[in-house]
Amino acid sequence: MFQNKRIKKGTKTWLPAKTIMEVNDMKRKWWHDKVAYQIYPKSCYDTNGDGIGDLRGVISKLDYLKDLGIDIIWLSPIYKSPLADQGYDIADYYAIDPRFGTMEDMDRLIAEAKKRDMYILMDLVVNHCSNEHEWFQRACKDPSGKYGNFFYLEDKRQDGSLPTNWRSYFGGPVWEELPGTDKLYLHSFHKKQPDLNWENPEVREEVYKNINWWLEKGLGGFRIDAIINIKKALPLKNYPADRADGLSTISNMLKDAKGIGAFLGEMQERTFSKYDAFSVGEVFNEKPEEIPAFIGDNGYFSTMFDFEETIFGSSDKGWYDAKPMTPEDYKACIFHAQKKVGDTGFLSNIIENHDEPRGVSRYIPKEDLSLESKKMLAALSLMLRGLPFIYQGQEIGMENKVFHSIDEVNDISTLDEYKVALKAGCSVDEALSVISRFSRDNARTPMQWSNTPHAGFTTGEPWLKENENYTTINVEDELADPNSLFHFYQKLIALRKNPKYKETIVYGKLIPYLQEQKNLMAYYRKTENQTLLVLANYQKPEQKVFLPGKVKEILINNYPDIVWEENSVILKNYQVLVLELL
Repeated sequence: MFQNKRIKKGTKTWLPAKTIMEVNDMKRKWWHDKVAYQIYPKSCYDTNGDGIGDLRGVISKLDYLKDLGIDIIWLSPIYKSPLADQGYDIADYYAIDPRFGTMEDMDRLIAEAKKRDMYILMDLVVNHCSNEHEWFQRACKDPSGKYGNFFYLEDKRQDGSLPTNWRSYFGGPVWEELPGTDKLYLHSFHKKQPDLNWENPEVREEVYKNINWWLEKGLGGFRIDAIINIKKALPLKNYPADRADGLSTISNMLKDAKGIGAFLGEMQERTFSKYDAFSVGEVFNEKPEEIPAFIGDNGYFSTMFDFEETIFGSSDKGWYDAKPMTPEDYKACIFHAQKKVGDTGFLSNIIENHDEPRGVSRYIPKEDLSLESKKMLAALSLMLRGLPFIYQGQEIGMENKVFHSIDEVNDISTLDEYKVALKAGCSVDEALSVISRFSRDNARTPMQWSNTPHAGFTTGEPWLKENENYTTINVEDELADPNSLFHFYQKLIALRKNPKYKETIVYGKLIPYLQEQKNLMAYYRKTENQTLLVLANYQKPEQKVFLPGKVKEILINNYPDIVWEENSVILKNYQVLVLELL
């Protein structure tokens, strides 16, 4: 059993991917039956009135999360940072940014979490650092020296063109002039986030040293940011342009990159495995044959996020060209992800996170948003095989914000996509509608604690304006209402942990049921001795669903009653049921 007080284990032998793929029986791990929660510290709770959430605010909400049923807490970055990308541009991996508090606050958070049998995760952001990091500053002073080799530095081509035509994730070329030199540096994300050169063993040593330093402090583990990007396709080359800017999505390069397993396997062996630490990878484009190596018994990570539904419908042209998701699309994405992983390992299942719009606004038509439809989405997610990750505010049903002007936007990717939409011919109103649907700021508005000014988040002016609907959607009101979404999440989490059902919900197989029935999402969770059936009417009109057997017990229902017919059930508007069958 993992403990916050660390005892180092001997370094275990790393199994290559081929060997891992031959392992069939999953080893049970301490985190398999846990429920995780992501906190966006800047928007969680402000204790000093400066408009920015802080670590003391997180500490003050631990009992709230414990009451919900949370075991693992992932903090978005709180390291020292200029916040060009909200902390994902790290200037010092060993320091807490003063905006969030002190290292003493962090130590207290870890200790207070341990008292409650909870575990703290931090973000591991090592594809890139900040351009204000000491390494980059030294590279600027001496590009040919030790720290120049910490980054990807290149000369312009003889014809003056850039080394490659890759487009950064935030728009524009991945190449920027290295200050004070005639060289260029590569940045897959913001220009203030230079990519680290993982081909350099010295870079990897620095990363491992930092990871182990935090694990020695008692950290439970890490969420690993943008990790697929650490391996570049070398030698550098251009790819066919896909927009009028003459650039190509960087994902084309990533498809060509080979050999990332050597980096990830080395990192796992040198760090996580020595502490039995939890690790969850942000992995978007793994190949099916790589899954055992990523999340098998001796995989690079404990688990990885399922992003099938979050990336569905995306377009290389931009957000304005994204395809809307239907209930059938959602069903297909979930079942495909579950099938490809099978019992090889555990996915981490999400409805939303800090990089996505609010899930209830994305996966439920606006005209159908209701308490019942939000409960349906919650049950479908938490009953899946894998580790549930709940995002800050998801448990009270926080929704997307409406942006009336681009001046209300903070997120850098949203600002770029607004320009892309306008260049594509969208009107200002159309472009605002697009970013209102997809902006990362939707998930970053202050947590809605009460119906008092600024949603009870701060006594000052919040760094990002709160969603106007905080007067009707907030924690205080939901705690007082036994029929609220908060209490529904609490009930779902309690069901997962109930000894009577835990074996089936955590380890049981997931088998789709009546997959061809339109706008019905239904699946079994089965073990040899127990069968649970999840039924969800993913639409407003009621529909009849045939039952495959007799019902032993009703475990979850988002309505006060059920309409039974012989061998079937009539599901109401967005009704969801979890049934135990005889």
